Amino acid sequence: MEWEAVIGLEIHAQLATKSKIFSGASTAFGAAPNTQACNVDLGLPGVLPVLNEGAVRCAVKFGLATRAELGRRSVFARKNYFYPDLPKGYQISQFELPIVGKGEVEIELEDGTTRNIGVTRAHLEEDAGKSLHEDFHGMSGIDLNRAGTPLLEIVSEPDLRLAKEAVAYAKKIHTLVRYLEICDGNMQEGSFRCDANVSVRRPGAPFGTRAEIKNVNSFRFLERAIDFEIERQIDLIEGGGTVVQETRLFDATKNETRSMRSKEEANDYRYFPDPDLLPVVLDEALIEELRGQLPELPDEKKHRFMEQFGLSLYDASVLTASRDLATYFEGVVAAAGGEGKLSANWVMGDLSGFLNKEGKEIGESPVSPEQLGGMLVRITDNTISGKIAKEVFEALWNGEGASADEIIEKKGLKQITDSGAIEAIIDEIIGNNQAQVEQYRSGKDKVFGFFVGQAMKATKGKANPQQVNELLKKKLAG
Repeated sequence: MEWEAVIGLEIHAQLATKSKIFSGASTAFGAAPNTQACNVDLGLPGVLPVLNEGAVRCAVKFGLATRAELGRRSVFARKNYFYPDLPKGYQISQFELPIVGKGEVEIELEDGTTRNIGVTRAHLEEDAGKSLHEDFHGMSGIDLNRAGTPLLEIVSEPDLRLAKEAVAYAKKIHTLVRYLEICDGNMQEGSFRCDANVSVRRPGAPFGTRAEIKNVNSFRFLERAIDFEIERQIDLIEGGGTVVQETRLFDATKNETRSMRSKEEANDYRYFPDPDLLPVVLDEALIEELRGQLPELPDEKKHRFMEQFGLSLYDASVLTASRDLATYFEGVVAAAGGEGKLSANWVMGDLSGFLNKEGKEIGESPVSPEQLGGMLVRITDNTISGKIAKEVFEALWNGEGASADEIIEKKGLKQITDSGAIEAIIDEIIGNNQAQVEQYRSGKDKVFGFFVGQAMKATKGKANPQQVNELLKKKLAG
């Protein structure tokens, strides 16, 4: 019998609040070590935590977006464990009564099929600090800037069976928190990171013993780590060994997971309600206020793009993967007079190519939606050809003009649409290339491309390609 993997993800999304979850210290990234940790974050005697309302609002928005049960009364608990970068000796988290209960998200797989993946819970907690192991000559440094940063830990049901499904789910959550603007999703800075619980079993058998792969901060590494762990466990069991419950780290250089420590059970953490924090009680007025603030969500936007602009499922999925990209695309369509498919082709093609080449995000594009849309209008009204448009786009990108019209005028790029002028050029080409004419008329259709190339060369690419083709066919037939 074949083996089957059982995968669940725990995603830690750093919430986009300016201050920490229980103190007024800044959450800004990149400050010098230990300059953004106040007395509360350090756990000094006599200090008291005060809950950040902004973190609560972020959590409720996520719950509403995933059609989840909202914890009308949630409780903060102390999760006790020792680690050098945990100053208090415990982490304030939520256990029995989280702020967000069961929900679900729909993921789309590579073959176009969809699956609903259950969300077990999403709870608020504070982040720990960070241990630094470089440049300390055999010692470790501790940076407590991150201590107390608000996190939403999103725990999936063990519904995932393949590494690719896990990546699709993680990407969907990543898209969702960015749409909601509750997390910037920056994986390089640790704002969005995943723990993967992986076990294997025979299909239909009870769940096997799981190993947890900790703190994976890229989708590519997540897939590689899960695939490796599945194979490791299968090889271990088939070799007569036993999988032990433990926490493992993924080594991207060696493309393997390695043991970090034995995995604790919930009772090892000795959870108990934090005596310094009151229960969080959500009233209906707040919930309805936040429901009214929800943006159009990715799935809704994707289906609207398909209906409104006639896009394929693939195109709509790509264009709605990022809220900023979707907004840019709609701006292009508006400026292009509603040309949805043409706009999609240029945004996903040339624009994305230029952005990738220079390592820019869509918000950093030097070509605005209005500029790109204005250029597309000149394609549809036959002022320029698609080929010339590439030259115009590059000029826009390099700041050589404020609009496509200005560049077209300045560079003399208007398409030649005068049939008489094109016909005269074709007559001259045919007259100078009688051998190729005879070849074409004897059935060698490929020679037609030669004539098209000569015509475009003679007009410096400015002739209307459709007119060139039609006139050539007419002339060569006679």
